[in-house]
Amino acid sequence: MTVSAEPIPSGFRAPDGVRIYAVGDIHGRADLLKEKLAEIDADMAARPGVEALRIFIGDYIDRGPDSRGVVEMLIELGRREKCVFLRGNHEAILLDFPHNPKLMPAWRSVGGIDTLASYGIASSPEPDPTEALQLANAFELTLPDSHRDFYRNLAMSYAAGDLYFVHAGVRPGIALEAQSVADRTWIRHEFLNHEGLFEKLIIHGHTPAPEPEIRPNRINIDTRAFSSGRLTCIWLEGDRFGFI
Repeated sequence: MTVSAEPIPSGFRAPDGVRIYAVGDIHGRADLLKEKLAEIDADMAARPGVEALRIFIGDYIDRGPDSRGVVEMLIELGRREKCVFLRGNHEAILLDFPHNPKLMPAWRSVGGIDTLASYGIASSPEPDPTEALQLANAFELTLPDSHRDFYRNLAMSYAAGDLYFVHAGVRPGIALEAQSVADRTWIRHEFLNHEGLFEKLIIHGHTPAPEPEIRPNRINIDTRAFSSGRLTCIWLEGDRFGFI
């Protein structure tokens, strides 16, 4: 379905009295996040009368230039607004890295060096095992406690009314409450290729697309912000949704 500027009927309902704003994969683009948060505030000011719930779909870090700035901004936002922060696969790698430096080649390949740099930790382009251990130790010592708590406390998924928010997706044929951590964080093709309805409408990121993908059973809001400059936010209220 082509993205429309007008509200679109979904056939699924958000909880009454709530407007949900869900933001796609940010990947270190603190500049885009700042702009999008201002747009959400402006939308709430233009259309008051409901409670706002801000949901962030995961992958706050890597690839872009300011992962630390993104996390700092979200921590501050969570102190003053009602927010849900979901865990993406990139946060899963970050959480494991200090205890498993062997992950360095995998993390480097998806932008981990950019994240380390945002925390003031310099790395060679292709760290060997000795340097990877040094980087893991430096990161463990450098990471602020507030950021450590943020990463550790990320939710795996969030259900609201007929809507289900998750980073990667869900495995078809498995009840939503029984979905594994691995699938909610990493799944792709089995989920993306499934054409049947799920128990709820799935709002997800993880798989980049040129524009939001609107399907009868899911909406993908990962629009490759780190390289496209387009950070997507979907709003959902009642049985309708749109984009800002």
